[in-house]
Amino acid sequence: MPTLQHITAKDVLGKLDWPGAIEAIKRGHGKTKPLLSDQFLEQENNTLLSRAAWLGGVGIGVKSVSVMPDNPEQNLPTVQGAMLVFDDLTGAPKAIIDNDVITYWKTAADSALAASFLARPDSQHVLIIGAGVVAESMVRAYQSTFDDLSKFTIVNRTHDKAKELAERLKREGYPCHASTQLEAAASQADIICCATMSTEPVLKGQWVSNGAHVDLIGAFTDSMREADDELLRKASLFVDSYETTIDHIGELKIPLASGVIQRGDVLGDFFQIINRECGRSRDTEITVCKNGGGAHLDLMIADWVISKTKSQG
Repeated sequence: MPTLQHITAKDVLGKLDWPGAIEAIKRGHGKTKPLLSDQFLEQENNTLLSRAAWLGGVGIGVKSVSVMPDNPEQNLPTVQGAMLVFDDLTGAPKAIIDNDVITYWKTAADSALAASFLARPDSQHVLIIGAGVVAESMVRAYQSTFDDLSKFTIVNRTHDKAKELAERLKREGYPCHASTQLEAAASQADIICCATMSTEPVLKGQWVSNGAHVDLIGAFTDSMREADDELLRKASLFVDSYETTIDHIGELKIPLASGVIQRGDVLGDFFQIINRECGRSRDTEITVCKNGGGAHLDLMIADWVISKTKSQG
């Protein structure tokens, strides 16, 4: 039996890039639809999330992560975990990949892929709500996707964290600045990215201008959401995957249950968006895409990571 490969962040250093990650997810949607299964174990405000996928021609994967919101108080990561990848045909374990590798590249590539189809191509100003690892990766992924981006505004509940992230990215050459004026920034942004752990909406529809694209990343349980009812009512709604969002995540599950939106208001997922069966229809349209993640996307990224580490040694 082949040796089980253990891939860490150190192993992929300098070997991966955003265009490659985005293309891996796009290419993965040319395969057959995956089999999916999610499991949530919750104790108080802590969660163990396990997601499994079987995608023909790619493989089988299970990613398990613990989400402990109070960990930063102990200088520990909020999210920790790993992904186990099996061969599609033989079922043999192929690799264990640290969660920080999979999630870092999957989450931002997922959102950037959606934006490449749903945001206006001439978008110039991105608002990032949040200042964690995902917020940082989104700046990098968006910059690699849109040629005309000239401004990133970062807003966070703790302004010092937004300021620190903006200054660090600015030193790397990204046009970033931190702000405390969320409403003003939202009204001026072409793309708005929410990457928080909020259970209450942080983005109001009345703030969002016509033509904007909104990327909702943070919510992953049935009690979490980042956008208010007004935004969902006025926007054209899309998801990365029907199977991992509508009946599972509060972002859509709550307004569906209350009648604010109907299931038919969600116009398509990646399989339809990528095949151009749906998408932005006019420049003044507000588009919203809920990034639900999903083990099939993790698996697409894992397959790409494994191939890159093998091909480059």
